[in-house]
Amino acid sequence: MLRLGKLALAVIIVAVVAAAFAIAFRGSFAAVVSWIGGANVVDMIARMPWWERILVPAAGGLGAGLIALRSKKLRGESGVGYVMEAIVLGRARIPLMRSSLQAVASWLAITTGNSLGREGPLIQFGAAAGEGARRWLRLDDAHAPLVLSAGVAAGFAAAYNAPIAATLFVMEIVTGVIVLEAAIPVMVAAVIATVVIHVTVGAAPIYTTRNFTLVDPYELVGFAVLGIAAAPMGVMFLRWLSLTQRWWSRLPLPVRPAIGGALCGAVMCAIPAVAGNGFEEVTSIFDGHLAVGAVALLLLAKPIATASSVSSGNPGGVFTPTLLLGACAGMVYATGLHAVFGDQIAATGTYALVGLAAALAATTHAPLMSALLACELSGDYALVLPLLLACALAAGVARRLYVDSVYTAELTRRGLRWRLTLDGRRVMENQTQATDVV
Repeated sequence: MLRLGKLALAVIIVAVVAAAFAIAFRGSFAAVVSWIGGANVVDMIARMPWWERILVPAAGGLGAGLIALRSKKLRGESGVGYVMEAIVLGRARIPLMRSSLQAVASWLAITTGNSLGREGPLIQFGAAAGEGARRWLRLDDAHAPLVLSAGVAAGFAAAYNAPIAATLFVMEIVTGVIVLEAAIPVMVAAVIATVVIHVTVGAAPIYTTRNFTLVDPYELVGFAVLGIAAAPMGVMFLRWLSLTQRWWSRLPLPVRPAIGGALCGAVMCAIPAVAGNGFEEVTSIFDGHLAVGAVALLLLAKPIATASSVSSGNPGGVFTPTLLLGACAGMVYATGLHAVFGDQIAATGTYALVGLAAALAATTHAPLMSALLACELSGDYALVLPLLLACALAAGVARRLYVDSVYTAELTRRGLRWRLTLDGRRVMENQTQATDVV
């Protein structure tokens, strides 16, 4: 009973700490953007002269690179892939100091306008909070995967105000299996973190409440086509990131992320909308405030800016930028359908929301998480059928085209591969030795 009580206390602590960190991260980010000048990061960049658009993200990249150079001297690694390895294999521990430095570096890169998602540092810090709570309460190693998983769920839930998707993120992506022993602390942590966000920040969905509808059941065919089309787009994005990462790896730290930030800034000179994680543009697409030409241009420019930022070593995620790419693709696709069928089909925002989820499913290979995340981000559960259909097809086709997801690709680069089948988890180290870890 004592160990059970300690585990429960650890879950509560990690959930509150992860949520508090997310609030501080987002609040300080918003404060800096407001101080520099602008309602949001895109507005901030748009108000700058061209030379500042290049200099500011380059400075953020330089700061992140200096921190990364210091972090290399510390024990352990960073990134969601390393967190997955620590939870599943249990032979690695999340380094607290390195995770904290990684969070500061991410904050610098993101605040200065680099095309990065904010979920990476929040998930990493959530796992680190779990490791800290485990050590403080002196829980044995057997409890480490449970507490770390709870931290990941809390960090994800705090990032997106999405407790269901946070739970599924852990089960579909991180652990790959659903067992009651792990599900309970993960769900509880996601709920607690979300409650803290609701009390302090607000309960509204990130993209505000939407009321998109399916006009006709036959329209599911159109959503199925969108899901299939999202698969090669997602795969091309992953391959582009992998290719550019190999290019950038030839340059040393801290110059590499600084140059990457400058290149991202060069793209922002022409298209300020590529700044940040893409939240503002997704909202504008849902509201119908962006013309199809601007959206098509953003669909081409965002991968270039994101690869310049991420692949060069600026710490951050590609989760939210992927959502923007999917929303852009859905909007362009819907515009074409409207040109043919007129008002007989759903609004463009409907297709943008489904495209958003399908692109995410294609890059993460997590269709259920992607579909439910779209519902939680928009507060709109009326589109469950097209969301499930499109996400299932996107993930299935993407898996055929490219066996790795955005997270397993990170593991593959380190010589560790695993696959989930009906027989259980197949772990292949150095791509030669295989063992079952269930």
